[in-house]
Amino acid sequence: MIKQGRIAELRAKENERFLANHQKSGELFSRSQDLMPEGVPMSWMSKWPGAFPIFVDTAKGAKFIDVDGNNYIDFCLGDTGSMTGHSPDAVVIAIQEQVGKGLSVMLPSKDAAPVAAELAARFNLPLWQFTVSATDANRHAIRYSRLITGKSKVIVIDRCYHGSVDESFATLDESKKTVAREGNIGAPVPLDLTTRVVAFNDLAAIESALKHSDVAAILMEPAMTNVGIVLPQEGYLKEVEKLAKQYGALLIIDETHTISVGVGGMTAQLGLSPDFLTIGKAIGGGFPAGAFGMTQDVADSIKKMVSLEVIDTGGIGGTLAANALSLAAMRATLSKVLTKDNFAEMIKLGNRWADGVEKVIHQYKLGWTVNRLGARAEYMFSPTPPLNGREAADAGDFELEQYIHLRMLNDGFLITPFHNMALISPFTTAADVDAHTDAFEAMCSELTE
Repeated sequence: MIKQGRIAELRAKENERFLANHQKSGELFSRSQDLMPEGVPMSWMSKWPGAFPIFVDTAKGAKFIDVDGNNYIDFCLGDTGSMTGHSPDAVVIAIQEQVGKGLSVMLPSKDAAPVAAELAARFNLPLWQFTVSATDANRHAIRYSRLITGKSKVIVIDRCYHGSVDESFATLDESKKTVAREGNIGAPVPLDLTTRVVAFNDLAAIESALKHSDVAAILMEPAMTNVGIVLPQEGYLKEVEKLAKQYGALLIIDETHTISVGVGGMTAQLGLSPDFLTIGKAIGGGFPAGAFGMTQDVADSIKKMVSLEVIDTGGIGGTLAANALSLAAMRATLSKVLTKDNFAEMIKLGNRWADGVEKVIHQYKLGWTVNRLGARAEYMFSPTPPLNGREAADAGDFELEQYIHLRMLNDGFLITPFHNMALISPFTTAADVDAHTDAFEAMCSELTE
């Protein structure tokens, strides 16, 4: 049991420790405030705990060093962008070799077909296109779905996140009406004009949303990850597939985070057959990259409906998509870093991390739960695993999370800033995991005194 006022008391102590140990970061932040809103290059960076974000000097493998010389074990790993570990040698070499040969020429490079072939083998979708991010991949898949079906609406999961895709920034109000979610900035139209929101693991809600006969696509992660890990109930995803086909909607599976379960993500693990699959972040080894795969039927439909004359202005693409540098990074990442053998070790250590955290939670009778997703794991402030995004969101405790993240940061561990999630890279060691368990135990001991 955590006593009232205990978090604020401990947070004050950690704030002092943070300021004492991060003076150079503080100086850089002070200068940055005159140049960037909130002193950061991207607004979400201001959410890190502490008086200011720490500034990184170098990062390699599963560790990084800040400008004050503090060393950290990184369990955030760029919120999956660096799931490969920071600057893996194979990716660094590939990028270095390509830099001298050209960065972007709006023409195919020799790496494009091998990357597409590797993705096809992993996810069982034959045809692929490349983007700069998973956000772009999701936007493109939605546009193509509307083109093919002639329908306007998109179904998304309550509390989902698919990048800055307008259609996905929606939630349900108390009367179950689709409305803009908090954080939705400058949406072009009311969200109920483009979107229907349903709860995860609720097949009846999916079918009800499809019955209007105006749904072009269902966009979803096979397990929710951006509101905390929420796992699918047995058979749920296969039933969603059936319903999509029954009502003439296309299914878009976003594996950007769920790739943590293995080389082919949950699509391969569960034998899923989506019409589109989107992915980003990790497949570039930390370099900006994304891709979307599609079935032959989808590709044939697109070809019939998009003439060559307007193919460059059809709202799909971007001049830096499929650039030579990102494709070189993707080829090296997929062939030499995110391999079956590496995944086996990453998943093993992911379970070790979860086991350690779970043991401490039980030791101190905290009433929290731990969810696992291959090389990814997370503890949530509820006694049972959530079944949907609303339950996961309701289990959050922002004050407690801010304290935990700050305490762990001061102790030399970085976890995902938006919730309590850890990710294992090919360079993470058992010693790294056990060091986190020891630090987590010390923190929980103080919390419950």
